[in-house]
Order: sequence, then structure tokens, then C-alpha cells
Amino acid sequence: MTSKTLLKVTGLKVSYGGIQAVKGVDFEVHEGELVSLIGSNGAGKTTTMKAITGTLGIAGGDIEYMGKSIKGQGPWDLVKQGLAMVPEGRGVFTRMTITENLQMGAYIRDDKDGIAQDIEKMFTIFPRLRERKDQLAGTMSGGEQQMLAMGRALMSRPKVLLLDEPSMGLSPIMVDKIFEVVKDVYAQGVTVLLVEQNASRALSIANRGYVMESGIVTMSGDAKQMLNDPKVRAAYLGE
Repeated sequence: MTSKTLLKVTGLKVSYGGIQAVKGVDFEVHEGELVSLIGSNGAGKTTTMKAITGTLGIAGGDIEYMGKSIKGQGPWDLVKQGLAMVPEGRGVFTRMTITENLQMGAYIRDDKDGIAQDIEKMFTIFPRLRERKDQLAGTMSGGEQQMLAMGRALMSRPKVLLLDEPSMGLSPIMVDKIFEVVKDVYAQGVTVLLVEQNASRALSIANRGYVMESGIVTMSGDAKQMLNDPKVRAAYLGE
């Protein structure tokens, strides 16, 4: 595995109306890695993801992507550079069809043949979407919408895919499917940063992990070792 750093967060601070939600976070994601950022609800994980993707301003620190600071850039700039996010709550275009949602994911591209091939590829990864390709996205189940949101993000051909709580609110069967897809996407060479409350599932598929508590990173290391760490098990795995 190469160790080129694709994403580096240094001393990140984010405030919400006087409350500091993220208090100086450091972590990095190397090319070819699947990194999990775990922590309980309210730890600051989603706030961190929004800061990385430019949907929230930052109060301090820096965010580097491919060796350059991306502080202050908007999400549209970052997608063009290969950084795509699947937000918490999915955020599909409810009044568009599944096919139209996938096409929206490729809005920065103009290679019609390539886009058509990639839509076909998404239908292969997510057969459920093919069955419903002309259906309005708003009429789908939560799990189907999550698949669509992932497919849409992949249509931009990202170098780094950020996933924010992909298993939240899904049935156990759908959770299994989503984690399978995350593994498949990673196996195809996409670097992944996975934010997830389901600590055991997230660490079981990751190379490295970071634990976030009350706006700071309190632990990091090899994901498999963290999975067996008594402190992690006690705090997040109910043991």
C-alpha cells in the first residue's frame, strides 16, 4: 500500500453559535486506505465531515487534500478535484428518478459514453436500482435511497469517498448490504473515509480507525487492534 497522504486534517476547530463542536482534531487518510472515524452521537463526526467538504466554515486549523489547503473551498470545487461525500440522511433528489439522480452525480463530466457506462456499472453494483430506475427517488425505502446516494457520489469518479453514517436508520439486512458495498467500492481502488456509529462494523472493514469524543480524537490505530481493545469494546461495543 502506498502511503501518499490524500487528506490531512490539522488542528481543526468548528464552532456553532458560540459552542465549539470540534476542538482541534488531527487525522489523515492515505491513498488506498479505508479509514473509520467512530464515536457516539454528538461527538463531532458529522461536523468534521461538513467542514472537510466546505459546507461548514472552520474556526481554526487546516484541511489539506493532495498536499494543498482546501480551506474555504465550496463542495462544488472539491467534487471537481475528486472529493465526494454521501451525507448523513442521504440527500437524494426526491422528485427525480433514480437514473436522473445518477446523472446528477456526473454533472462535472461531459463524457457521455463514460457516464452511460458508469450508470450501467452502478446498476450492476446495486441491482435494486436497476429494477426501479424510472421510479422517483422519494418513493424508495431508506436503504434504497442510501444505495442511490452512494451510486450518485461514485458517478463523479472520486479519488476519496466520504461516507457519513451510511447505516443510520436502516434495517439489519440493509446494513449488511451497505457495508458489503463499502468494501466493494474500496476494493475497486477508491480511498474511503467512513464516519459511523456502528463501531464494530466500521472497524471490521477498515485499515485504520480514529475515535472521536466530545470534539476531540481520543484514540487512533490499526482498526483490527482497536476492535480488540478493551476500552473500545467497553465504550462502543457494549462489552
